[in-house]
Amino acid sequence: MFASRTNWKLEQNRFTQALEAHRRSGKVLLDLTASNPTDCDFEYPKGEILSSFADPRALQYTPESKGMHSAREAVASYYAGRPGFGVCSGSVDPERIILTAGTSEAYSYIFRLLCEPGEEVLFPAPSYPLLEYVAGLNDVRLVPYPLQYDHGWQMDIAALRAAVTTRTRAVLVVHPNNPTGSFVSPAEAAALREVCEARGMAIVADEVFLDYAEDSKPHASFAFDTSVTSGTSPLTFTLSGLSKISALPQMKLAWLVTSGSEPLVRAALERLEIVADTYLSPGTPVQLAAPKLLGLRDRMQSQLQSRIAANLAHLDSALTGQKLLTRLERQGGWYAVLRGPATGPDEELAIRLLQEQSVLVHPGRFFDFPQDGFLVLSLITPESTFREGVRRMLAFFAATNG
Repeated sequence: MFASRTNWKLEQNRFTQALEAHRRSGKVLLDLTASNPTDCDFEYPKGEILSSFADPRALQYTPESKGMHSAREAVASYYAGRPGFGVCSGSVDPERIILTAGTSEAYSYIFRLLCEPGEEVLFPAPSYPLLEYVAGLNDVRLVPYPLQYDHGWQMDIAALRAAVTTRTRAVLVVHPNNPTGSFVSPAEAAALREVCEARGMAIVADEVFLDYAEDSKPHASFAFDTSVTSGTSPLTFTLSGLSKISALPQMKLAWLVTSGSEPLVRAALERLEIVADTYLSPGTPVQLAAPKLLGLRDRMQSQLQSRIAANLAHLDSALTGQKLLTRLERQGGWYAVLRGPATGPDEELAIRLLQEQSVLVHPGRFFDFPQDGFLVLSLITPESTFREGVRRMLAFFAATNG
């Protein structure tokens, strides 16, 4: 009765079972995986957010396939003056923007546009596991290319080239990556453009964490055309949304920006507009509110950046003087990756930490780390929870390896 694309393993894994058992026990959980900003004790300007939805135009349904022009103009303003790869100060035409209800939906539009069933998209490993589900639902096969760690994360361009086949339609980058926090460097972006231009492949750039750079400086976006400066301009789709930019995941408004050589952009947008017109996903109220909600981003981001910096400073201080855990270098995002003794599966390690210390962390295997010994922590966790969780985690490792 059911399609093979939904033939997932629905049984809970041991990690999920352990978490459910802990919750039933009634014990206080120190959740160091918290990634929903609305649950992390940030101060939202409630009055301004709620008033942005009091527009009487929300009572009128006037659908636009790409999304309301006022909302797309607000998104274009977000990119105005930002740097690109080889572009000092970029701009985006609102006509090249298509609004969606989330980046997952934007991925679906792009996969449907580019891929026949069974064709391939290259994606980075480690990365966020949701990508596999989105690809599977669109009958696309994801093929990993590795990110390597050596005093920082780098794309393995040679491995990426070797992974390309006649069925490869696009290369996906997460910029900065989740969870490694690594940005695509200018040299990597140039190599990526060269590979995709030569093979007629597209670039799909997920930039939801772009504003959360550790150095607090604007990093280059893939949203701008590069043909003038680099001579190569493959078809490129850049994704982002309110979820991370304004810390408003519940508003369900995201977008994709199309760039590249003009003939390819024109052809892609003609098709994407029909796809978008078929779904008409974003609601009118949130589109009307988009200029205001995007305008709140600086206030929200400053809170998140302060939390990230405080938790990171505490983590580094706590790690000083011990040799069991090392924090890997990061450039942005809101996660930290720890490397410890690979004495067994990191899922088992995370389960023991949960059961013995009531501390919840993500095992690295959930993000396709190539080997055991990695744990992932969220840096937007409320500070008191984060500090106590780190204390217990270090005590656990000291006792386990003492």
